[in-house]
Amino acid sequence: MSNAAIARETRSGLWVTTVRRARAEEQYLTLWPLEGEPSEALFERFAQWLRESGARVLKQTVFGSLAASYKGRATLEGACGTVDWPITWIEGAACDGRPVAGLHAQLVCGVPVQTLRLHGHPVGRVYEDGCARYCVLGNIHTEETSAPAPIQARHLFERLESALALAGMSCTDVARTWLFLDRILDWYNDFNPVRTHFFRERGLFDTLVPASTGIGGANPAGAAILAEAYALQAIGPDASVVEVPSPLQCPAPAYGSAFSRAVEIAAAGIRHLLISGTASIEPGGKTAHPNDTPAQIERAMRVVEAILESREMGFADVSRAVVYFRNASEAPLFARYCAREGIPPFPAIVARDDICRDDLLFEIELDAVAEA
Repeated sequence: MSNAAIARETRSGLWVTTVRRARAEEQYLTLWPLEGEPSEALFERFAQWLRESGARVLKQTVFGSLAASYKGRATLEGACGTVDWPITWIEGAACDGRPVAGLHAQLVCGVPVQTLRLHGHPVGRVYEDGCARYCVLGNIHTEETSAPAPIQARHLFERLESALALAGMSCTDVARTWLFLDRILDWYNDFNPVRTHFFRERGLFDTLVPASTGIGGANPAGAAILAEAYALQAIGPDASVVEVPSPLQCPAPAYGSAFSRAVEIAAAGIRHLLISGTASIEPGGKTAHPNDTPAQIERAMRVVEAILESREMGFADVSRAVVYFRNASEAPLFARYCAREGIPPFPAIVARDDICRDDLLFEIELDAVAEA
């Protein structure tokens, strides 16, 4: 019998999913700005949660304007003290005009945590739960920000590999990536061959191609691309990582994009489903409903729902999500769709970002957890 348990808690402007296992407690935290709340207060609420919970941060992702990033980082350091975890800040302001759309954080309690550093900066954290060893990476980018974007992409994957090596892992241990491309529409077609070539060199097509999000968004470092990743190594026989196909779409590699539609991690009595960035794509790989936002929302959500149902999950199991809109003014369409379809509330940040095709206006990524 599993000793795992899942709890969900909501407060004003906060949602946390807690996964309790025999040796560790994981927390998936989402915070949004309250009405009229300055961005600094959002980060102070985050620091307060850390003090109350005693949790260790594995990584933190903030969607907000670049202009708010410097003060936001200073507020975090002032409220939290030493920040020894990676902070990924992506340009993706709230669709209602506020400077910060929200933040996600992955945390852990009850086990030792190791910090990984490259060139003196924290880029990852490592911990074990007795079933697997986990490596969570963030804010990965090249220092050569003046190089052409495809060269920066190659350097980024090499830097990701270096960070994994610090944890005693390799690229074949990666289950999920997040890739944020500045000016994505200018060079996404050049990016895909770089990723595919690197994955082929490292043997990922012979093992597991990670789930992934590839989305627009600048960053404070001025790099052409910035990444996060989640990797693990099984310690015992009860941990596994498997690709999960999309019932309503073809595999992304079929049209030259090297990622899995979803990946499921099973460990210590918990199934953790990681669904890639999902847009309105037909089974053959073409855009469905080009430039029709309501139809694209419905198509993408049907695809996500089918993946969840294929693993006996639903939107009530979601632990983290990001909703991306090309046009900020269209963001209310998502809430209307969820209300019409009876979809229960789940922890989603809604941000304005460019998507990888000029006729795509909506994308969603999410994670879900359920007991095995």
